[in-house]
Amino acid sequence: MPQTEFPFLLPQGYLDSEGNVHRQGIMRLSTAYDEILPLRDPRVQKNPGYLVIILLARVITKLGDLDQLNTKVIEGLFSGDLIYLQDFYQRINQNGHSRLLVVCPHCEGEFEVETLPVGE
Repeated sequence: MPQTEFPFLLPQGYLDSEGNVHRQGIMRLSTAYDEILPLRDPRVQKNPGYLVIILLARVITKLGDLDQLNTKVIEGLFSGDLIYLQDFYQRINQNGHSRLLVVCPHCEGEFEVETLPVGE
């Protein structure tokens, strides 16, 4: 069975209203519906940049100890964390995994490496 959920570790972490930092999370693979549904949202029609906020709120299934994850949480992320999550989303959804193809600068051999969450 293919892997459909991927753990991540945010570079800075989400700071909740009580001052708790939430860094560890899980993102699932997106579906076609995940990418289509936000296009109907008035916030996206008014500002296409909001698409990523809704999309991430749909595919992130866990973030730290938060009971609920929604667009307000994603809006509250530090910009570095948002960029990290956009990149992570692209990698797992384009490749189906979190591995990267790399080339050795010495022998020019190609091989895959499993990416570790930032900070590990």
